[in-house]
This record gives sequence, structure tokens and C-alpha cells, in this order.
Amino acid sequence: MTDVVMPRLSDTMEEGTILRWLKRDGEHVARGEELVEIETDKASMTYESDREGTLRTVASEGDTLAVGELIARIEGDSEAPAVKTAAAQVQPAAAPTPSASPAQPEPLPTAHSQPEPAATTPAQPVPAPPNGQLGDRAVPPSARVKASPLARRIARDSGVDLAGVHGSGPGGRIVKADVQTQTGSTPVEPATPAEPALAPPADVTAAKGETTTVELSRTQRTIARRMAESKATIPDFTLTADIDMRECVDLRAELKPLSHDGAPTYNDMIVKACALALREHPRANGSYRDGRFELHSRVNVGVAVAVSSQDPTAGALVVPTIFDADAKALGEIARETRTLAQRVRDGSITPPELGGATFTVSNLGMYGIRQFTAIVNPPQAAILAVGEVEPRPVARKKKAVVRPTMTVTLACDHRILYGADAALFLARVRELLEEPAALTL
Repeated sequence: MTDVVMPRLSDTMEEGTILRWLKRDGEHVARGEELVEIETDKASMTYESDREGTLRTVASEGDTLAVGELIARIEGDSEAPAVKTAAAQVQPAAAPTPSASPAQPEPLPTAHSQPEPAATTPAQPVPAPPNGQLGDRAVPPSARVKASPLARRIARDSGVDLAGVHGSGPGGRIVKADVQTQTGSTPVEPATPAEPALAPPADVTAAKGETTTVELSRTQRTIARRMAESKATIPDFTLTADIDMRECVDLRAELKPLSHDGAPTYNDMIVKACALALREHPRANGSYRDGRFELHSRVNVGVAVAVSSQDPTAGALVVPTIFDADAKALGEIARETRTLAQRVRDGSITPPELGGATFTVSNLGMYGIRQFTAIVNPPQAAILAVGEVEPRPVARKKKAVVRPTMTVTLACDHRILYGADAALFLARVRELLEEPAALTL
């Protein structure tokens, strides 16, 4: 028999959620066959079986377990009969035989039970106690119920049996609100009847209307944790610059007739410009870790992609990586970015495509945002926030002219990237975008 544990499907994965068993309990599984769909901190992936045999699930759909925890077992084809034989040998031994000596009567079930004649009391077989050697499915009923980890903890602290709680989450999953409703249904005697607690005014309790509690997905929890970690541990500062995008607008107009699968976007040009500037400024392409600078030899630019959805549990921010962006042509960056963005939106992106970035570009210009500040994605040294390209009046040779202009904001980790270094890096990005001929080489 082989244990199946929660696999580590990415380098940052600490726990995973079982979304769906692709094989039913007791069903035969072949080697290499898809076994279970797991939600990691970055994406949802399927895990294939590396053994052949009969599946015995231990964890249920919706359960969240740490990496390395048992989720199922696979019995070899020669093991199942052996287990049944062992059970058959133990079961009769637990039941009393009719020829048992009358000098050893059965113990009374309770102190108030009335004794009956021995001749009219048939011997009842005593079921064998659950034993891990007699089967792998002897799991407490509450462990088989689909519930969030928070709901399980509240139920355990409150003494609530999850088997009797109706789940209102996706697929009948029990969430925190379901357990709180169950615990609140039991009346509690007031501690001081003479002085009852004052109820809040009705208009205050109804001010927010009906409240719905939403359980975060694995990706959303990871984003929340990493952003809180960034704000709590990184002493950041920001620099802002306005960039004249007239030459980039003209370049894109020239490339459109030559591109069969779509001309490079302004964001593709920004990624290429950042990659070239990162190669010239190694500290901007580095990381700060435990009192040391880590300077990376490869320039990998992450591109933030928003996953919008009407479902509040499904929206997320995913950052696929353009590896070796400094060595790739502008057209290659454009094609790869489109492919990765589509894979993010259809859910087929893989963890290796979401890791390894040394710098990040976050663009909200398509939403009409002129300027914003992004949060540094640790352990990266900086992130560039990009606003929209819009016509603005600017001064040229003592005259006011209208030029397509874009505002960018560079947020930096001050432990590795100092003010002058960051200013030189941002100035190089602006220079490359205002004279974009180098982007096409």
C-alpha cells in the first residue's frame, strides 16, 4: 500500500486545497493517470498517480492540507484480498461462541437494565473496533465533511459536530458563518438577569444590510500574505516621471502593417525598455536577503495580469514571467505576453511560468488610470507602475505643445536600491521610450 501525500507543486507552495477528485474512492488507478485537482498558491493543477492500484481517499474535496500530509492511499492489486482475509480472521474472534461458559455472563449494558433469562438472550457479536490494519477508510465522520480550516477550528473549540451542519459554501462546503450560526442557535443564560445587556439600535445593526462572508481562494490568500509582508518589512520609496510617448506611438503605427499577429503594445515596449535598463543597473535587478545583496544574472520581467470575474472568490492578480526579456526581440516579447495572459485567463498557466521574476511591471493605463503606486513584490528590488498614454500639454522650445504622455511610478526597496540608483534606472527607461529605436534591435 502506498501513501499519497499533498505534493509540492511550486517552489513557494506550503499547503494546497483539494478541488476535485478525478478518480472515485475504490476505483482502479493506472500509473500516470490524473488523480486529483489541487489549488496551489499560484494556480490550479492536476496531480498524476505514480502507482497503480485501488484508490482509497482520506481527504475530501474542499479540504486544505499542508504539503506532505496524507490525502489518499493506493492499494496494490495483490493487497486488497489480504486485507479482507485479515478482517475475516479477526471478526469471528471478537464474537462470543454459543458454548461459552455460563460462569462468565455478559456484562450488563447499563446499571438500570433489567436482567433477562439467559435462554432468551441471544449472543450478539461484538463488532471489531476500528483498526488501521483492517482498512484505510476508518476516518471520523467530521473529518469527511467538506469544511474550511477556519470552520473546523471554530467547530472544534465550540464542540460542534460538523456532520450536522449544513454548508452554504461552494459545493456544500461548510464555512465559518455556518458554524457560527449553529453555535448561536443554542440559548445562553444571561450572566446577570437583573441587568440585561443593551441591544444596539436597530438602525445600526441594519446599516450595512445583509453581510456575506467569502472564503478566499489559495491565490488570494497568498496575495494577501505577500502584500502584508511587503508593507511590514520593506522600507520603500517611490519616484515618478512623465515620459513623452510620441516616438513610441509612431513606432507602433509603423509596426502594425508588418505584424501578422498584432503589433507590440505600449506595455510590450515598456517591458523591453525595463529589461535593457535592468541589464545596465544590476542592483535594480537584484534582491535583498538576510543582510546581503543578491544580483541575478538573468533579467526576468513579471507582467501583472488581472483576472476579473463576477464571482468574488475568483478574481485575482497573477504575474506571469517573461524570462530573459533583455535578450528577446520586441515582437517575441509581444507574442509571449499575449500567450501568457490568455493562459492566465483560461486557467492553464503553470507554476513555473509564474515564478522567477526579478522585476515587475504593473499597468493600469487601459483602465484610464493616470498614476498609481504599486507594492514591491518581495524579494524583488522594485516594481514599475504604469499609467495611461494620453495627450497632455507640454513645453517644447518655450512653446506649449500637445504630446502623448505617460506617467510611471517606480517603487523601490531602499535596502538595496538607493535614491540616486533608482533615479538613474528610471531615467534610462525614459530615454529608451522617448528614443525607441534601440527596442527594435
